[in-house]
Amino acid sequence: MAQVQRMSRLMVKTLRDDPADAETLSHKLLVRAGYVRRNSAGIWTWLPLGKKVLDNISRVVREEMDAIGAQEVLLPALLPKEPYEASARWEEYGDLLFRLKDRKGGEYLLGPTHEEIFTLVVKDQVASYKDLPVMLYQIQTKYRDEARPRSGVLRGREFQMKDSYSFDTTDEGLAESYALHRAAYQKIFARLGLDYRIVSAVSGAMGGSASEEFLAPAAAGEDTFVDCPSCDYAANTEAVTFALKPVDGSGVGPVEELDTPDTPTIETLAEHLGVPASATLKNLLVKVDGEIVAVGVPGNREVDLGKLGEHLAPAVVELVTAEDFEGRGDLVRGYVGPQGLEKVRYIADPRVAPGTAWITGANKVNTHAKNVVAGRDFEVDDYLDVVVVEEGDPCPECGTGLKLDRAIEIGHIFQLGRKYADTFQLDVLGQQGKPVRVTMGSYGIGVSRAVAALAEQSADEQGLCWPKEIAPADVHVVAAGKALQTELALDVSEKLGAAGVRVLVDDRAGVSPGVKFTDAELIGVPKILVAGRRSAEGVLELKDRRTGEREELTVDEAIARLAAE
Repeated sequence: MAQVQRMSRLMVKTLRDDPADAETLSHKLLVRAGYVRRNSAGIWTWLPLGKKVLDNISRVVREEMDAIGAQEVLLPALLPKEPYEASARWEEYGDLLFRLKDRKGGEYLLGPTHEEIFTLVVKDQVASYKDLPVMLYQIQTKYRDEARPRSGVLRGREFQMKDSYSFDTTDEGLAESYALHRAAYQKIFARLGLDYRIVSAVSGAMGGSASEEFLAPAAAGEDTFVDCPSCDYAANTEAVTFALKPVDGSGVGPVEELDTPDTPTIETLAEHLGVPASATLKNLLVKVDGEIVAVGVPGNREVDLGKLGEHLAPAVVELVTAEDFEGRGDLVRGYVGPQGLEKVRYIADPRVAPGTAWITGANKVNTHAKNVVAGRDFEVDDYLDVVVVEEGDPCPECGTGLKLDRAIEIGHIFQLGRKYADTFQLDVLGQQGKPVRVTMGSYGIGVSRAVAALAEQSADEQGLCWPKEIAPADVHVVAAGKALQTELALDVSEKLGAAGVRVLVDDRAGVSPGVKFTDAELIGVPKILVAGRRSAEGVLELKDRRTGEREELTVDEAIARLAAE
């Protein structure tokens, strides 16, 4: 017996107009259709219809996690400071952490992620290699103090997430646990009806080595990823690499200084010399944990500060200020060149390869230098991919021009390795009777974010259009208005419920058929069954919400059809 929900008793209030502050399609429709309501910036109430969708996604996630042998637990959201201080993430997370004190002055946080706590749980519970491997997961509320919460439930301060963790004694075991999660994620997102891509990624504050993101392409996406039209390469823009290809610079003449008055920018320099910006070398000065570092990229490219930060994490990267030039004769603002820099670490993009020749600053006011050759006239301390990726950049696998797309991150998997095990000395007794350091994996799915991603991908001009697996009901029965039609709608709804079909029936009195039909389209249940003009004959109209196809069926035919789907 499946549930029959009567809209005359359901707490749902639909809206005709978009919320004034709504920017994305999912934000507009989830509010208008009565799934969520805003409490404050980044904090949302899940109303009955929305809670059903959220629970259905959790059910799918739970079923597939259980299928690979993962065990569900529930850890606290209120967490002590000490474990996060030990891992350095108390500082690394910065303002993203919600921090608080209890009445005795003890410091706590609201958990943004739980690597530290899971590690300590396993340390307490597991003593021998015989107890491993083990995979644990939870579906829980997480907290991040976003500076600008936006896009509805896509980027909130409080959100639902599934996070799981694997614990193995060997790297080979970790790879197996990672592969199990990867396959489970593919099944989860297929069941949810999401269009997604698996892309190479960087680990960031999570730490670890191997990392992949599951991205749902959508115009509202905050992530940019690259796709190769000729091969299966796909990656987050921060993970795209460019091969270092040294060239022969032996034929380049000696360095020559150029008089370039009032040319402190690449644009003014290129115009003054009549050369393309790509012939110049841009040198961006930043501070890394307070020390000045120069970053060199071709003049026609921009430095991706996020990418640079990921490469240098956990160090803090910030731009230099005017005060940083004081007392530094080798740093001439607007005219910095890598040759002649004193005690400055020089990082370059691989495009600034050994042998390449550039026009760059001469470290003198109103002066630049040409024929400055990498490896001859200056040395690069570290080569890092730091430019903003552009459409048409070569694919690292096949060389074809890459395409850029927007997407919503719905999942992320990491091979953490021993970062947290080292921090908390997570050892077990190995087969040889000696302590063995455990290696970990971390795997996340944004449960509430998946609701928004599905809304973005599946909605149409009329409203939401949920896949059956996660819809709040299987069929939306609409009584067109008259007493006979309402009686028939309620009767068929009870019979459908008895046949195991989840039903939402619009039996509201005093609501026009037009409003009911509009709400049915807006709410987005996969099938709409209308008790209308032929109700006296026992004939109903069945509509497919996605395709718009309609057909007339008798009550028995409608029940048999819907029960079989």
